[in-house]
Formats: sequence, C-alpha cells, structure tokens
Amino acid sequence: MSAKIAYLDCHSGISGDMFLSAMLDAGLPFDVLRTSLASLPVDGYQITQEAFIDQGIRGTHVDVTLTEQEQPTRGFTDIAALLQSSSLSPFVRDTAIAIFRTLGEAEATVHGVTLDEIHFHEVGAVDAIVDITGAAIALEALEITQLYASPLPFTRGHLRMAHGLMPVPAPATLEILRRVQAPWVPSPIEGELVTPTGAAILATLARFEMPAMTMEQIGYGFGKKKLIWPNCLRACIGSAYAQTHGSHAAPRQEDHHHHHHAHAHHHNHAAH
Repeated sequence: MSAKIAYLDCHSGISGDMFLSAMLDAGLPFDVLRTSLASLPVDGYQITQEAFIDQGIRGTHVDVTLTEQEQPTRGFTDIAALLQSSSLSPFVRDTAIAIFRTLGEAEATVHGVTLDEIHFHEVGAVDAIVDITGAAIALEALEITQLYASPLPFTRGHLRMAHGLMPVPAPATLEILRRVQAPWVPSPIEGELVTPTGAAILATLARFEMPAMTMEQIGYGFGKKKLIWPNCLRACIGSAYAQTHGSHAAPRQEDHHHHHHAHAHHHNHAAH
C-alpha cells in the first residue's frame, strides 16, 4: 500500500466547504465526518450534504447552517483550547490548530493586532471550525499524506464583510498565500473565489506543484455561486507515481517547516 496523495484542481478557487464537499465526493463517508465533528464541544449548527449538478457535472455540496445564531465570540486561543480538549486524534487536533494559526496570523497582520486579539467573527467561527476540523478529519480518514494544488484564480471585485466593502481577494486571503509564495493566474471572473479558510488549508498543507500520480478517486466539491463554468473544486486522490526513467530527485529536506504533517513523505520527482 503506497502513500496516498491528493491533487486539488482549483480552477474555480477553493473554500472550506468546497474542500469538504470534494473530500466527501471522493469517498469520505459522511457518517465518519459527522461523528468525528460531534466530539467537538461546539453545537448550534447542522451539517448536511446533497448531490449537486452544475452545468452537467455531478458532485457534492455541503452546507453548514447555524441553528443558534447567538454564538460565543471565539479567538484563536479559545479555538485551540476547544480542539485540544476534544477526543479527536492528535493528528486531527494538530492539523486543525495549525490551519487556524495560519488564518489567525494573517488576520492579525492585516488588522495590525496580535494573534491573541483576533476573533473569528468574519469567517463565521462555527463555519470555520467545522470546515477546518472537517478538512483534517478528511485527510486522516482518506489516509492522504500530502496535498498538492494548482495555481489559484486571481479575481477582482468587492465583497461585503462585517467592516463594510472589502477588495477581492480578501486581505487575509492574500496575506496567507503571500507567505507561502502561492502561484496566482488572472481570472476574468468578478467576486471571491478563494476564501481565507480555503487559503489557510492550502497554505498549511499543500505544495503548489503538479505531482506524478495515478488517479484512484476523483471528487467534485461545489460552491453555491453560479459561474460561467461549473463552480467546483476537483480533488484527485491516488498514489504517487515513481517515474522510473530520468533522474530521481532526493527527498526534499529543507521544506519540512511548511508542513504540519507528521507523517508526510516528501518526494520531489523532477518534472521533465
């Protein structure tokens, strides 16, 4: 059994719920997700999944709806404590906390405050907790040891947020992806395609390269926005494919600090 890897085709960007939707569509059992999330001391939300068809392509869409609008304001420290106190596996806890740290540090930079002063009202704290913890649960359940991602669509426009209108991509999104030197390509679409939560998942866990791989499962995770093409994140899951001809590059040692994956295997296969 070789290590499983996943390549994310972000032709329509990425959000936390699109990532979760793609993982469910690629084979993550919904019950596993729901049961694992239930071990978090967070309530007042409901998570549902539905089959979704957009312009002829079938996939999955996940919805997180708040059943109690009055939610406590949670800062990074509160969320980390909440995850630590849960019965989730150490991998899921550590991965989720690392993603939240990525998000919180970028928000802190943008707002000119410290990490401890950041409160996740903008991201919709419960939404973010479900999406981010769900992402970590998915990686563990599907035994994915490394994520890879395509370049991201660079859009423009404005977005209504708690502070008023904000330019797109949101400042936190740009800051998160600047820190890992993520590649962007111009897109003709107006509006937000890459969300801060989606950006934080990628920046914490993914390498922006196309791996040599065999495809075993493919998932389509849909966003609600209607675009001129199917608005989905494609997740291709399979095995790293060792190219037997040509040069074998040694495993990369220098970039381990980018990844909070304790059990990731880093093999950098030279592209020809």
